[in-house]
Amino acid sequence: MRLWSTSLAPGRRASPTYQPYPGDLRRDLLALHLPASNELHHAAMLANRLAHLYGQAVEQLLASAGRPAVQAIGCHGQTVRHAPADGYTLQINNPALLAELCSIAVVADFRSRDIAVAGQGAPLVPAFHDAVFRAPDRHRIIVNIGGIANITDLRPAAPVRGFDCGPGNMLMDAWAQRHLGRPYDTGGDWASQSQVLPDLLARLLAHEFFTLSPPKSGGGEQFNLDWLDKKVGAGDTPMDVQTTLAELTARGVADAVVAWCGQPDELWLCGGGAHNTYLVQTLQQRLGGISVGKTDALGLPADWVEAVAFAWLARQTLRGDPGNLPEVTGARGRRVLGAIYPA
Repeated sequence: MRLWSTSLAPGRRASPTYQPYPGDLRRDLLALHLPASNELHHAAMLANRLAHLYGQAVEQLLASAGRPAVQAIGCHGQTVRHAPADGYTLQINNPALLAELCSIAVVADFRSRDIAVAGQGAPLVPAFHDAVFRAPDRHRIIVNIGGIANITDLRPAAPVRGFDCGPGNMLMDAWAQRHLGRPYDTGGDWASQSQVLPDLLARLLAHEFFTLSPPKSGGGEQFNLDWLDKKVGAGDTPMDVQTTLAELTARGVADAVVAWCGQPDELWLCGGGAHNTYLVQTLQQRLGGISVGKTDALGLPADWVEAVAFAWLARQTLRGDPGNLPEVTGARGRRVLGAIYPA
């Protein structure tokens, strides 16, 4: 969970704030991706717990900035189901409670309005990428590697394009948690010590998601441990599987760039996957001569791009300005996103 303030006060900026999810909370949130007993109650209780954690993070952020006046909190919440084909997406959150805890207005539920006009509801960050990363003379690709990986294609003098391209960290992290007892494979060190399993990779890449044309979005409904377990062979070692999962993420990004983005000049990474050295090296090999770097070099650290994007989207909401891009999500038109919970 990361927080960033876009404009706390003239001449002041708070330090970015990061607060990790406790292990049990992370486990319980991931479990909500699949149907279970009494899940409505569990989801509501987790939403309350998240609101308190968000409130603590907001308090920490404001304290670091000397408690300036803040107009609103943009709070995306934790996605636990994403089913645009069925007309809904669900982010666990309790923005009303957060507004009460912080005495600050909260903007939440960013995705539902786009889905209401036949959009995918994701990815939403390309509009922000377009606003801050576009270059007039360079064809840039921004790749956010979070749980899911998504691409923003910023061609000079052309409309922005964007779409989810496959799993980012979610399968690698889940596999590392199971076999290493850690939430992720630090730097891709474990994966770097083994080899890709070609047959397993082929079975994973056979998922229909990779053959879909944009606009498209994905999540834990498509890519999860239950799905992975059905693909892993009896003789596949856990380390080999981790290496293959890193290759799957790299192939998802690289193949999508080749298929849909032409020949970009440079590719910039953000999200947690930007710190996976092995994954980045694998991606660079797949992309050949395309320059690959982190968005830090563009003035915004890779860890904070998503947080700033939703602060920006909250500002769009408060101004009454659209936040979605129909050419990205497939929506019937531009819409003001989000719901406002007053202080």
